Amino acid sequence: MTARKNTFVAIMLLCVFFIGGCDSNGLHWLGSKQKSVEDIEPIPIEQRKEALINRLNKKFEDAEAHYQLGKVYQSEGFWIQAEREYNYALSYDAFHREAMAGRVKVLMLMGDKAQAQVSAEHYVNHASTSAAGSLRLAMAFQEQGLDELAMRCYRQALNLAPNSAKIYRQIGFYYLAKDNEEMAKEYLIRSFQLNAYQEDVGLALGRLGVVVKVPEKTESGEKLDKILE
Repeated sequence: MTARKNTFVAIMLLCVFFIGGCDSNGLHWLGSKQKSVEDIEPIPIEQRKEALINRLNKKFEDAEAHYQLGKVYQSEGFWIQAEREYNYALSYDAFHREAMAGRVKVLMLMGDKAQAQVSAEHYVNHASTSAAGSLRLAMAFQEQGLDELAMRCYRQALNLAPNSAKIYRQIGFYYLAKDNEEMAKEYLIRSFQLNAYQEDVGLALGRLGVVVKVPEKTESGEKLDKILE
């Protein structure tokens, strides 16, 4: 029964690769992330800022609201205000990885490279005992355009969880975003070997000309990624 199921899935994946060569659904290389309402109809920045300030007036210890307000200030070029909000976010949530990356970025933008480096080292070490934390910090650094720090955290995450399909997947898509197809193939193939039931990974490999087959066992990668969730 298991063999039949695997064969069927493999056939279905091959059909997807050859029939769906061009992306009729507009899927990006980074996967099939659905657009939020805000992506479709962006909220005016002043309206967002006002809503976040009102939210903080009701509950000042709201770490996520401070982080989001920091992002708004960063987008406006108000580095000092942005750094202040990221600090507030971290004071109420010491594990807020996105606020960590945001703070490092604005410190660099402010020209305080020494403090940015010290903070980056502290945050990377802070996440060094957690694969999930290292992965989240890597993605946050990547979003801020801090590629060297992002790759350092990706490697750290992989060292902590060497059989995680999710980490291999994310590194593979990182390399795709950098147009490094050879490295992308290497990591995406490994991710698929660990967990064959990843549609976005299968589609990406198909576009890269890789024909994949569903492996017999994918449990280790799946179980670990449930922990990483």
